[in-house]
Amino acid sequence: MMTKIEMTETIILAKAHKQVSWSEIATATGLSEVYTTSACLGMNSLNPQAAEALCDFLGLEADVSTALQMFPHKTWEKAVPTDPLIYRLYEIVGVYGPTMKELIHEKFGDGIMSAIDFSMHIEKEENPAGDRVVVTMNGKFLGYKSW
Repeated sequence: MMTKIEMTETIILAKAHKQVSWSEIATATGLSEVYTTSACLGMNSLNPQAAEALCDFLGLEADVSTALQMFPHKTWEKAVPTDPLIYRLYEIVGVYGPTMKELIHEKFGDGIMSAIDFSMHIEKEENPAGDRVVVTMNGKFLGYKSW
């Protein structure tokens, strides 16, 4: 059986060979670009139809489809990543995390934002002073219960 790591390597090689974007791959699955990319990188799973559509689009074997359908084990190898882009996201949470928590609690009450009932979109905003990265995260509010 193919592992998630082997699956990811196979998909990335096929993507490069076919010279397609994550957006084109996502269109083939009928799912969002962010979710499809995350599944290809091993952090989410796809339903059988989406997995098969992705493999058909990239010309991949059934073992890749099977691996795409397996539930992921979501772990991180390092406490703080060294990749500059991923590190900056940690930096944002480190600097603004307490502010986000305060504002969410003030607006919604005591609870958290779901990472399960969640969507994210990444857009490019052209700007004469330098292009901007726009990340929109949308998660269901989950209030804590009292008993």
